[in-house]
Amino acid sequence: MQDKIFNILVPKEKKIKIKNGKRVTVEEKIFPGYVMCEMIVTDDSWYVVRNTPNVTGFVGSGTTPTPIDQKEVEALIKRTSADQPQHKIDVEIGNVVRITDGPFKNFEGKVDSVDEERGRVKVMVSMFGRETPVELDALQVKKI
Repeated sequence: MQDKIFNILVPKEKKIKIKNGKRVTVEEKIFPGYVMCEMIVTDDSWYVVRNTPNVTGFVGSGTTPTPIDQKEVEALIKRTSADQPQHKIDVEIGNVVRITDGPFKNFEGKVDSVDEERGRVKVMVSMFGRETPVELDALQVKKI
């Protein structure tokens, strides 16, 4: 079947999470439960893939699977081959946030600046009647 089934891909990406107060890089599946298969669909190759243990169904209607657009495949491969995990920061300058971790836990403040490269957020926290800048990890704040 090597001449009909070429490539099998389980799409995964690296993400940054906080566990026990420390930043940890973990690998998460992009589409849990899905496996991408590059193949030429013939009766023989279709039979082999369909009768593989733990394969329960396919994307598409009818008796044969639906192919994925080549642009989508290239985007998936680009996303899975990224060396460094990307920081996804969902707060913007001016948003009011609550600090969820660290010495300023449960304090509220206004976002002053966002550094997406390093995954850091500067928040202005009111302490003793003054605005104090606090630089935090993006995972330590939650938008209100």
